[in-house]
Amino acid sequence: MKPFSQINTVAFDLDGTLIDSVPDLAVATRATLEELNLPLCSDEQVRSWVGNGAKMLMRRALSFALDTQVSEEKLQNTMPRFMHFYKLNLQLHSVLYVGVESVLSQLQQAGYRMAIVTNKPYEFTIPLLEAFNIAGYFDMVLGGDSLAKMKPDPLPLQHILHEWQLGSEQLLMVGDSKNDILAAKAAKVASVGLTYGYNYGEDIGLSGPDAVCEQFSEITALLNLRDKATEQ
Repeated sequence: MKPFSQINTVAFDLDGTLIDSVPDLAVATRATLEELNLPLCSDEQVRSWVGNGAKMLMRRALSFALDTQVSEEKLQNTMPRFMHFYKLNLQLHSVLYVGVESVLSQLQQAGYRMAIVTNKPYEFTIPLLEAFNIAGYFDMVLGGDSLAKMKPDPLPLQHILHEWQLGSEQLLMVGDSKNDILAAKAAKVASVGLTYGYNYGEDIGLSGPDAVCEQFSEITALLNLRDKATEQ
């Protein structure tokens, strides 16, 4: 438990960590492909494509449908249509993972500061947080387009460290993808890998997080949350 002893701030990924957003992303992806008269994809395929932002998701979907590499021009022309369809389907089928709201509430009551660090475009991140009534838990929200670089680059976590004047030992990154773990390692902060999210079919443990959790609720035990809440 040593890596977590001085943690007072937690950064969370969004898709595959707090919210299962694949159902809506899949609807938007299929609608885009259908409009282009291209072969459609399944939810499971979209689940394996999520994690590097909307543009990479669409690049992977087009590459699948066309069975070839996609030109930058084709991708740029397609993105507005995908964004349109996703905006229409932002929270129609997505669900909050079990235990998320309870843990966020416990963290807030125990005095932890929390942030969102996602590769999802910012314009979609805020409405999604608000739709599930969890926006109020976060003092900072960084989308994939909020800064010059996104995960796995450490810049978003470094931004939090700088803005909140934290030592690296005070920040924890919680996510479901190797991008989250790589970003944490590069920023020299602790990380928790969740097994239930989207990680391209890979075992999150192979990325070397400081801890692996099968359920979101296990985070409270890692942080000795009950003891800290009692002390406050």
